[in-house]
Amino acid sequence: MLVVFLGFLALGAWQVKRLFWKLDLIERVDRRVHAAAIAAPGPDVWRNVKADSYEYQHVRLSGTFLYAKTARVQALSRLGAGFWLLTPLRGADGVTMLVNRGFIAAGARDEKEGAADAPADVAGLLRISEPHGGFLRKNDAAGDRWYSRDVQAIAASRQLERVAPYFVDAEASDTVASEQQRAANGQAVGGLTVISFPNNHLVYALTWFGLAIMTAGAMFWIRRDEKRRLSANGKNKDGKQDRDAG
Repeated sequence: MLVVFLGFLALGAWQVKRLFWKLDLIERVDRRVHAAAIAAPGPDVWRNVKADSYEYQHVRLSGTFLYAKTARVQALSRLGAGFWLLTPLRGADGVTMLVNRGFIAAGARDEKEGAADAPADVAGLLRISEPHGGFLRKNDAAGDRWYSRDVQAIAASRQLERVAPYFVDAEASDTVASEQQRAANGQAVGGLTVISFPNNHLVYALTWFGLAIMTAGAMFWIRRDEKRRLSANGKNKDGKQDRDAG
């Protein structure tokens, strides 16, 4: 029981450590999201672009949209089921970045389908590639069926070169039309990035510490009961010895 008690204490301490890590992460992400947009990371820092240091960074980029190479990625948003539209944006330096232009409803036709390449300035949130597909579904590059925003796989299927290892979720555009209406009409709706970090570490920590206290209480109770039984057995033996002697 002592080993179990120490184990519960260790698990509780670990959850407290995770709690402070999660709070720090939430604070850092909040600063990135609401900070002024900075230039999207270039090739010289791509190797350092990790979730802890860059994800949800507010960035800006410019170039030419290659609409013919757009990939439709299955999605479920607050507007319902549909697709994310990932379109390559080629910069003047030849570097290409995948931009999630936004969401369209299932059955809607991308309004930019068949459109000529066009220059664009984009602002949005940097996101980390999502390899291997979605839950129970692998990406099918040959069939052009995508269930996750796998930058490397999409870039290879479109024969793109010098592609950034991340993609950018475009922010919402100013328009008077409702998001639902635009999504149904095939007009990509940006600004739907969900930023949510479940933080149950305090509850977990209290649970483990509570179990540790219960274990300590059980040890105390068992120890006290053992002492009582030993004391009672000792008295019974003394009384029997006195009777035998008499």
